[in-house]
Amino acid sequence: MRAKRFGLRIIDLYIIRQFLGTFVFSIMLMIAITVVFDVNEKLDYFLKPEVTVREIVVDYYVNFIPYFIGLFSPLFTFISVIFFTSGLANRSEIIAMLSNGISFRRLMLPYMIAAFVIAACNFVLTGYVIPPASITRIDFQNKYIKNKKVDYGNHIQLEVEPGVFAYFDSYRDGSRMGYRFSLDRFEGKTLVSRLTASSIRYDSLYRWTIIDYVIRDFDNMRERITTGTRKDTTLTFTPSDFLISESDCQTMTNPQLAKHIDSQKRRGIGNVQLFEIEYHQRFATILSFFILTIIGASLSSRKIKGGMGLNIGIGIGLSFSYILFSKISSTFAVSGYVSPMIAVWIPNMLYALITIYLYRRAPN
Repeated sequence: MRAKRFGLRIIDLYIIRQFLGTFVFSIMLMIAITVVFDVNEKLDYFLKPEVTVREIVVDYYVNFIPYFIGLFSPLFTFISVIFFTSGLANRSEIIAMLSNGISFRRLMLPYMIAAFVIAACNFVLTGYVIPPASITRIDFQNKYIKNKKVDYGNHIQLEVEPGVFAYFDSYRDGSRMGYRFSLDRFEGKTLVSRLTASSIRYDSLYRWTIIDYVIRDFDNMRERITTGTRKDTTLTFTPSDFLISESDCQTMTNPQLAKHIDSQKRRGIGNVQLFEIEYHQRFATILSFFILTIIGASLSSRKIKGGMGLNIGIGIGLSFSYILFSKISSTFAVSGYVSPMIAVWIPNMLYALITIYLYRRAPN
């Protein structure tokens, strides 16, 4: 009764169950295989005496599995569509549906519903569930496997607040020390004060200690110089604002990413491309579920001599080309040649055209 209320037929529910069931089965199977290979690859690290079984299972793999699902859901959605639709075509079930007056356009309704369910779950997972879990997973990797955390930087410049600019010649997070530090204050385009120091030490949240400093205050043609050996001050930034690792963007939810990107841009910090790519990618992935679903259904709905194997081969080839193209366009964005938003959406736009072409050639 509920299915009829929403305009769905028994055949629609059958396709949705087949789609979602095949997706869950395929991704669970691949998770099991991936975990086995991952354990084998990292076994030397896991056998270290300081690593406990609880940390391996709870801190790493419990958080690794959602990350894997979020990363590869579009690919397994595509494979699932190819797999079960080819089965329907080989058993002549699609021919029977079409011969009973169901158009291919109407046949795509349950596919779109299932794709929407997976896309919605993936969006919540990647935007709100995985980022907090990734903090624990990445900390485990940095601690026991390979430390990819950035703990130093050179030639760092940022806007502390409107009209106030800070510069470090270098900063080392291990010692919490920055060297050849300067702080310039402007009123409009006029420099009114300049502080230079041989070094600066980070104490705690927004608290810094400036060492061996010189302050030059400018009042029209007059200049007042103040010197000192130590000055405790508050600066509204922390080392995490400019010491950025590639994995940092994975630990932020969608609102946190948007806030971080806006804050970094206002402060004049340049290396936000990875964060912008991650942010736009989470939204672009939603469309990719529908694109890959239509491509998969259009390719595999015909009964051909090669059977399921040929459809799966063509499908996997298309999906990997889509992933490869996405990675290449993202590389151009990181290099600054293309806007991150454009780089992320170009693959979807191109494959949307392929989707339209294949959809029009699908059986009716």
